[in-house]
Amino acid sequence: MIVSCSSELHQNDVEDQEVILPNNDSISQVSQNVILNDQSTIVGAASIAEYLPLLIGKRVAIVGNQTSVIGATFLVDTLISLGIDVRILFAPEHGFRGNHDAGAKVKHSMDTKTGLKIFSLHGKTKKPSRESLTDVDVIVFDIQDVGARFYTYISTLHYVMEAAAEYEKEVIVLDRPNPNAHYIDGPVLKSKFKSFVGMHPVPVVYGMTIGEYAKMINGEFWLKDSMQAHLRVIPLKNWTYDKEYILPIAPSPNLPNQLSIYLYPSLCFFEGTEVSVGRGTEYPFQVWGHPNANCDLLDHFGFKPISIIGKSSRPKHENTFCKGVDFRGYSIDSIRKELGLNIGVLQEAYQCVSPRVNFFNRTSFFNLLAGNATLIEDLKYKSEEEIIASWQEELNVFKKKRIKYLLYDQNND
Repeated sequence: MIVSCSSELHQNDVEDQEVILPNNDSISQVSQNVILNDQSTIVGAASIAEYLPLLIGKRVAIVGNQTSVIGATFLVDTLISLGIDVRILFAPEHGFRGNHDAGAKVKHSMDTKTGLKIFSLHGKTKKPSRESLTDVDVIVFDIQDVGARFYTYISTLHYVMEAAAEYEKEVIVLDRPNPNAHYIDGPVLKSKFKSFVGMHPVPVVYGMTIGEYAKMINGEFWLKDSMQAHLRVIPLKNWTYDKEYILPIAPSPNLPNQLSIYLYPSLCFFEGTEVSVGRGTEYPFQVWGHPNANCDLLDHFGFKPISIIGKSSRPKHENTFCKGVDFRGYSIDSIRKELGLNIGVLQEAYQCVSPRVNFFNRTSFFNLLAGNATLIEDLKYKSEEEIIASWQEELNVFKKKRIKYLLYDQNND
């Protein structure tokens, strides 16, 4: 099908039909439930009056999870209470309620509260099917991201936009802050290493909100056959890239707090090695360890990963004591102010774990995380400074390309 080349869904698109809004008291009551965070940053979902007219009289799908809330109320419950015709729910990795392990297949199911079908986008299919969108006019996407290329919610966004373009559906992205938007760093992904943990030529940490990222997907023609989705972004209010935003809800089971979110872009590389990042403990992505770690850099810390239902099934080095490093004693402010990937922590672990020949035991997956095949060798033989310098040229190209998609005041470039 030929789709509209418009990259934005405008207010004019609903002016041809009679729009009957819920009364102001209803909207006001919902708005009172909004939790203001960090000097009144307001998420897109909370700006109900801006997008409700776009949903009246339309058949609506919601792509969301446990972070899709307005205050303490799920977005789907809010919209239904306001008379919106919600037809189907789509769930990303970890499921609609966020209680599935990382990478675990999520099955189609039913939402017990609303009775709506939940169509999984992290199982056999990662893209909404034609059949699932038959009775849908508008897809509302509302998921909290953390701003790292290998965090799969932006891949789900890609496939949702692609299906919307293919089947001529509108997409409304309700924007949310990126907690790692205060810096941009890492190698830009090479097309050869495109996968669900990295679909686009962006750096590991790209410094954009999920709404801005949607605009970039459209504007750079990254969808199949260079299609463009009929897109509108409902922006944040009172937010800038260098403003700290404490997430009120954990975005996934193994990112339980702000420290793990700040460390995730650096520590996730360990997922392509023999090293554990604490999956199967109460402090994932806040530590690293290995049964054979042994060097002066270690801080006399250890842990034993175990299976935890809904968080980590059969974690790496299950029931085996791992020696390693604990970052929980570090100041969150100091980690946030580092403003870059901590490549040194990978090199330190490589020096500590014996035998080193087995360190990169998942080479192909590590390369997908890195977005190239060179970082492995660089970590072995180059200094941290040399590695960081190696990606600066492509990083600067990306920074310039990114500018036209930004929606907020920028102070970090």
